[in-house]
Order: sequence, then C-alpha cells, then structure tokens
Amino acid sequence: MIEQQEADQDPVLTRIGQAVMLLHGGDREEARNRFGALWSEIGERGEALHRCTLAHYMADTQDDPGDELAWDLRALAAAEGEVRGDRQQSFRALRALFPSLHLNLASDYVKLQHLDAARAHLDRARESARHLKDDGYGHRMRTAVARLERSLREV
Repeated sequence: MIEQQEADQDPVLTRIGQAVMLLHGGDREEARNRFGALWSEIGERGEALHRCTLAHYMADTQDDPGDELAWDLRALAAAEGEVRGDRQQSFRALRALFPSLHLNLASDYVKLQHLDAARAHLDRARESARHLKDDGYGHRMRTAVARLERSLREV
C-alpha cells in the first residue's frame, strides 16, 4: 500500500488515488476511463511506482479475465523491473505491493482455470507477505493468502 504522505507529494499518485476512490465507490467505468487516460500519459516509460500502481488498479476495472491478467502482469513487470534495477526511490513502496500483486495474479489464473500458475503465484504471495509489517495491511494480505489457499484446496 502506498503511504499517504507519498501520494500527497506526487500528483500522479494523487490522480490514481482519485480514480481508485471512484472504483471503490462503484463507478468502474469512470475509474477505467481515468486510469486509461493516465496510462496514455505515463505509458511504459513512466516511473515504475506509477506504472505498477496504475496497472494494479486498472486490472480491477476489467470485465474480461484475460484483460485483468494482462494488467496484473504489467503491474508485476513494473515492480520487478524497478527492484532488479535496485532503485531505492520507490523500492519500499513496491516491495509492499508484491503480496497483493501475486495474490491478484493467483486469482486471475484461478478464473482462467490455470491452477498450476495460480498456485505458483500464491506461493510467491505467501513468501512476500512474510516480510510485511504486523499492521492492518500485512494482516489483510496474510488473511487473503490463507483464504485463497483454502479455496484452491477445494478445486
């Protein structure tokens, strides 16, 4: 989760946050439109934190599971590229997103009936969640991992 202070100082993160509020308020179409406009502005060459965050939420606005997967893969690629580049500017924020990124991918793969891929991303989500703080976000991520694990056992 991106810290509020970072979002307050970054106009792109602020705009992403505004679209996220629309999404959480139930206006998926308007959120998708705003995310799309932002993606057109920042695209594949924008800052990794912006690309990752935007793609991560854009996935949630998709109706087609394949499109959702494509956006979640973009989010992960942006985060992994930044971490491999060892740039400290957004490393901390991106590292905290890894459990959620892998959890979303696991869920996408379940929807698409690719259960081996789902289990592989669930394993990565579980491992990365171990490094989260013992706070609300960390608890939510670990609970979500456990919930999806139970669900996958029943498939």
